[in-house]
Amino acid sequence: MKLRSTETFWLLRNAMENSYPSIDTDKNKTILIIGGGITGALIAYKLITEGKKIILVDRRDICNGSTAASTALLQYEIDVSLHELIEMRGLNCALDSYRNGKKAIFDLRTIIDAIKSDCQFEFKKSIYYCSLKKDLPFLKAEFNTRKEHGFDVNWLEKWDLEKLGLNALAAIESKTAAVMDPFKLANDLLIYCQKKGMEILDRTNIISIEKQNGKLIASTENNYSITADHIIHCSGYESTETLKEKVVDLKSTYVIASESLPVLPLAFKNAIFWDTSSPYLYFRATSDNRIIMGGGDEEFKDPVKRDKLLPQKEQFLLKKFQRKFPDIDFKIDYSWAGTFGETKDGLPYFGKPDPHKNEHYVLGFGGNGITFSVIGMNSILDSINNTKNQDLDYYRFGR
Repeated sequence: MKLRSTETFWLLRNAMENSYPSIDTDKNKTILIIGGGITGALIAYKLITEGKKIILVDRRDICNGSTAASTALLQYEIDVSLHELIEMRGLNCALDSYRNGKKAIFDLRTIIDAIKSDCQFEFKKSIYYCSLKKDLPFLKAEFNTRKEHGFDVNWLEKWDLEKLGLNALAAIESKTAAVMDPFKLANDLLIYCQKKGMEILDRTNIISIEKQNGKLIASTENNYSITADHIIHCSGYESTETLKEKVVDLKSTYVIASESLPVLPLAFKNAIFWDTSSPYLYFRATSDNRIIMGGGDEEFKDPVKRDKLLPQKEQFLLKKFQRKFPDIDFKIDYSWAGTFGETKDGLPYFGKPDPHKNEHYVLGFGGNGITFSVIGMNSILDSINNTKNQDLDYYRFGR
């Protein structure tokens, strides 16, 4: 599956920091990780610090799938609102999911500091706004639910938002959010893991996995094999190719990035933004004073049709931006399209679809892919060891 269009901002900014070989002989390791993006890198980091013998492979160049297309808005807020998630999954699952997301942002910062990554991580506030009167009751209900359960949120009125230059009716301001460069962090994590002994292979496409004598044998398209006790799929939306259960509806999403502004507007100095529309729009700034905006989602059909829509979506997003932030001169410098997915409850999928086979999945679908991956990182050892874990129950397959 082609996960994104060409010319994403992060790739052009960072180029290729490191290169890795493709497979050229059979391999035998304790754990095979499939997927060399931010999820695979985080899982690798967790396992390498536990002394595991790991090999990580990707079918394309490392970090050149969804990670290169991510806009990396880090929020504890999930695509499904808290008050709706309580109705869907119960109070404990909903509250723990939101609280886990908040903890994940701080866990991520600890990891970044530990490996000394210069990935432009910055804490921000999150402003969740509405532009239509019909959405006000929904937004107020969400605010009241979060407030009732101890989340640090403020209610912003229209005049509060006008001070930020945002044309909207009302908003929930959350204290904990962040932004970063996901491509840089993923690469830094993989370089760190490689130095600790992990083998990394790119352009190595796994085409089948079989169970033999208690081991898993992963075969590549060029007839090599990797033998492992456990295989961990960190392949994101491409996991739809290997899963029997349908767990995600694929979408196409679109992103524009502005030219670097002489001075970053006040609104974007301390906050990220997203709205109550469906599909929703989302906005953030970068460390070099650009503004990134995404949205305009469509049902995913194929990469060719997705990418053909890009010029049309550029203008759609630009007009939306101008309506919301009329005082900011947004000139498009980069644009790209990517594959995106939504689960029925907005939550990830972790663990083993088949309890009798040591194939594990860490799938952080939706707008919280990175924070979900951190949560998955914190439960992967329990999945490997068949140890009871609340998150593995919340985010299990077949739920």
